[in-house]
Amino acid sequence: MTQATNTVRFVLDGAIVEASGERRTTTVLNYLREQLRRSGTKEGCAEGDCGACVVLVGELNAAGTAVDYLPVNSCLQLLPTLDGKSVKTIESLKKEDGTLHPVQQALVDCHGSQCGFCTPGVVMSLSGLMHTLPEPSRAQITDSLSGNLCRCTGYKPIIDAAHKASAAGAVALKIDDSRDLPLLREIRRPRTPTYNLDGDIVVQPVVRTRKGNEFVSPSTLAEVADYLLKHPETTLLAGSTEIGLQVNKQFARPDHICYLGNVAELRKVEDKEHAWRIGAQVSLTEVEELVADAYPDFAEVLRRFGSPPIRSTATLAGNIANGSPIGDSMPCLLALGTTLHLRRGEKTRHVAMDSFYTGQKQNVLKPGEFIEAIELPKPVRGHRFHAHKVSKRFEQDISATCCALHYRVVKGVLKDVRLAYNGLTPSPARAPKIEAVLEGRTPGEVTLQALDAAIAASFTPRDGLRATWAYRALIARNLVLQFLESAAEETV
Repeated sequence: MTQATNTVRFVLDGAIVEASGERRTTTVLNYLREQLRRSGTKEGCAEGDCGACVVLVGELNAAGTAVDYLPVNSCLQLLPTLDGKSVKTIESLKKEDGTLHPVQQALVDCHGSQCGFCTPGVVMSLSGLMHTLPEPSRAQITDSLSGNLCRCTGYKPIIDAAHKASAAGAVALKIDDSRDLPLLREIRRPRTPTYNLDGDIVVQPVVRTRKGNEFVSPSTLAEVADYLLKHPETTLLAGSTEIGLQVNKQFARPDHICYLGNVAELRKVEDKEHAWRIGAQVSLTEVEELVADAYPDFAEVLRRFGSPPIRSTATLAGNIANGSPIGDSMPCLLALGTTLHLRRGEKTRHVAMDSFYTGQKQNVLKPGEFIEAIELPKPVRGHRFHAHKVSKRFEQDISATCCALHYRVVKGVLKDVRLAYNGLTPSPARAPKIEAVLEGRTPGEVTLQALDAAIAASFTPRDGLRATWAYRALIARNLVLQFLESAAEETV
């Protein structure tokens, strides 16, 4: 068990690595390259966009019998998050006798590499996919590669190589982690809190500096709540897709970092009668799978949120708390009537998403308070939901705007309309004036003039880096028209 030793322990290819004396904001990428000389993992963008730094991070499954792997952008992940876990890099795949992994060999055979800079990340993305899915479809292959940019080879030989590798069979494609299992059991992080002699919770830091700055990795919700009461200025770390960017680009060095990745209560989805209660540490990938049948448009918005390494680590709660004006998940959550469960110490309260934001990147969270869970309503018979994201690139791009519409149809008339956007206001928000234009009317009764007037009355015109206001206003109206066409077809 790692305690206040300033040592991060993780497993790498059948050996325990003890990383001592490293900064709390050292990235996994930098440690692999600079300390372990694992130079196969590359830095291309330090933003999580290019995929040259992809590695696989593993942790024991619930039963402790196997390792579950996630592809991650090592440029964004902070080293202390590895404590108690394992890592596989491009160097991990070659067997002791020199035999290449089937994905590596297939890329050689299909000429899937030229300069080779992106190749390690491509290999890790594909090997991670085929570890659990040995015969992926073309769509699954291309989705797994959506975060790997290749500027010289082109993607056809890479995709051909993926198909060729799948012929090797499940056994050959399985990552060998037999030597890692007992070591992971040995360094597994504690699952119960530590108490002092007075019965108070003591959150053991993974890394602590002489100045008292620290990185903590609690295992229980009670520890998180207690730590935030004592250190309300703490930076909460979930997927690290935002904080990792701040560390790399703004040289951010938060004094106190509290990592939520080991809190079992925050990683659960509770299936309630009328809603799902989604823990704050549940990844976007898990949410995407959860809503795929119930709200396919929401699932598609999440799929386009980012690449698999981003979606596998980024969390729904993190996207909400970050409060970006162009946050992709929020319009869907606002339209669906989502409720947030907030906690401060032992006290909890429920806040509707409509009331959460108070301005650009500002919200109602009090010092020491955090999002514990998101309550997402399940579909109700007769209700309809549509959502669509518009961006310059289809994959891996920031929204110009994302629009979501939820309603029911009664005798051909729209009722209980909830419409929300991002990119049009300082924070994602509903559009009540446009909702009023739709409410109580049939889809055919809604006019262009009424929509344009409502949009003009609802928003302050702003040009942005991603789109001019004229373009945003046009697509804001056209997305509603597109949804109304679907509503008209449903009422026929």
